[in-house]
Amino acid sequence: MPRFSANLSMLFTELPFQERFAAAARAGFSAVEIQFPYGLPAVELASALGDTRQRLVLHNLPPGDWDGGERGIACHPGREAEFRDGVEQGLEYCVRLGCPQLNCLAGIPPPGVDPAEAWAVFRANLRHAASRLAAHHRRLLIEPINTRDVPGFLLNRSDAALALIRELRLDNLFLQYDVYHMQIMEGDLSRGLERAGDRLGHVQIADVPGRHQPGTGEIRFPHLFRWLATLGYAGYVGCEYIPLAGTMESLGWLKEAGG
Repeated sequence: MPRFSANLSMLFTELPFQERFAAAARAGFSAVEIQFPYGLPAVELASALGDTRQRLVLHNLPPGDWDGGERGIACHPGREAEFRDGVEQGLEYCVRLGCPQLNCLAGIPPPGVDPAEAWAVFRANLRHAASRLAAHHRRLLIEPINTRDVPGFLLNRSDAALALIRELRLDNLFLQYDVYHMQIMEGDLSRGLERAGDRLGHVQIADVPGRHQPGTGEIRFPHLFRWLATLGYAGYVGCEYIPLAGTMESLGWLKEAGG
């Protein structure tokens, strides 16, 4: 069965953020991920990880104005300097916290921007980010996001992400495959994961519809977990879902999965 990580931005939200690390450890998780760690100093996060013997396996690059509706700025013409500053900030946290990989959100192209220009900016920004992360032996991930929840998101299918990875030929560029997003956009999750091959860098889970815990919707997670083992996937599976009730009450599926 896969190794599971708790996404502390979505799980244990009934607790103050600093207390979620210990809660995850009590629930049996030895690894965590965070969407955006930048609200706390890296030294505080490092202390929380050390105190609970947790490993941070993933966080995102800064997304721009999240509260204002931005979902990444990697495809925004004219904001390349801001993106590069974000790479440095993300890399600093990544190195100080011992995190092996960073996810780059492509973003929603601004109104009036030609799609071809948005893709060109995204490619250039990925080349820069991958180069900076490679200097510190870190991986860069790209994640397709569904356009039902995030209308207009530039990168919204796994085949487009894999085509981009093949085109750029960057050794440390990988796919982050969120089964929630890809069930909405593509379905046929088994084939989607298989197509990723050795470019599958990270997997995240939530059921459809509702983005709740496994077992609340249409995805056959027992099959999915067995399939990941068949494929030889050795990375973590991030639990990035919205618990229907409390987090602890949502974890029954984890015991059944052997986590």
